[in-house]
Amino acid sequence: MKKTPLAAAALLALLGGCGSAGNDAAASSAGAWITVVATTPEVADFVRNIAGDDVTVTQIIKPNVDPHEYEPTPADIQAISQAKLVVKNGVGLESWLDQTIQSAGFGGAVVDSSQGVQRRKGDPDDAEMKNGDPHIWHDPRNAKIMVSNIEKGLAAADPQHTQVYAANLTSYTAQLDKLDADNEAAYAKVPADQRKLVTNHDAFGYYVDRYRLTFVGSVIPSMDTSAELSAQQLTDLVAKIRATGTKAIFTESSLPPKTAEAIAKQAGVKVVGGEDALYGDSLGAAGTEQGTYLGAERHNTQVIVAALGG
Repeated sequence: MKKTPLAAAALLALLGGCGSAGNDAAASSAGAWITVVATTPEVADFVRNIAGDDVTVTQIIKPNVDPHEYEPTPADIQAISQAKLVVKNGVGLESWLDQTIQSAGFGGAVVDSSQGVQRRKGDPDDAEMKNGDPHIWHDPRNAKIMVSNIEKGLAAADPQHTQVYAANLTSYTAQLDKLDADNEAAYAKVPADQRKLVTNHDAFGYYVDRYRLTFVGSVIPSMDTSAELSAQQLTDLVAKIRATGTKAIFTESSLPPKTAEAIAKQAGVKVVGGEDALYGDSLGAAGTEQGTYLGAERHNTQVIVAALGG
């Protein structure tokens, strides 16, 4: 993962001088609700669903931007400095956040939505992935834990609207349960020996575990998209695809498909991409169905099931 350059860090520190002294004053003005900064598209969508329309939510990472390669901007610092609450995915996905919060002079609460989630093993060779696989949202049961943590954080930061947040949590949790049930029903139509997945990078571990797929391999052999496939790993992946009878390689919306296309050509399988690319690290464009967590996850299941013959 990239680190914030020293020059950028210095600029952020200067901008951070505005601090967060005005946060409470802004939030306590007559009838005003709180301002929240959320790091990733998934977390921001969770916050919007639990908070409702009267809470201002600033999303740092935009759709189809690789979170593993993200570098904070001065606008991010300013948004955090003016927020009442910051919500993050956690599990090391936002390696840049602590420094950014410090530069902003933010003194409010930070909600780690991953608290209580059972983590899959990470990459021991990657300092930022050694604490576990950060792609926790791909299991709707984990998403339920995440939104529960978010509801608690919102209620603590804004006690006068706790009933609203609690009601929204109940409603959204029911939608997550339906998503999970629908996914299970969809995969029940795919024979177990055909549930084989090859993706751009190792973003779907929780999804694979939840719906009992077989993970054959990935174009980028890591949870971190900055890793590179060696010539031997490429050869091995092609051989594994052929040996297992895998039907397709699935590209991801936030990653270029060129290498996946080259591997698919060598292996003699199809590439699933373009409008059918999976949402591994991101969501779709704002205002689209795939721009929501529920829509993106439904899209992923529909695309995978169709390609595997369900």
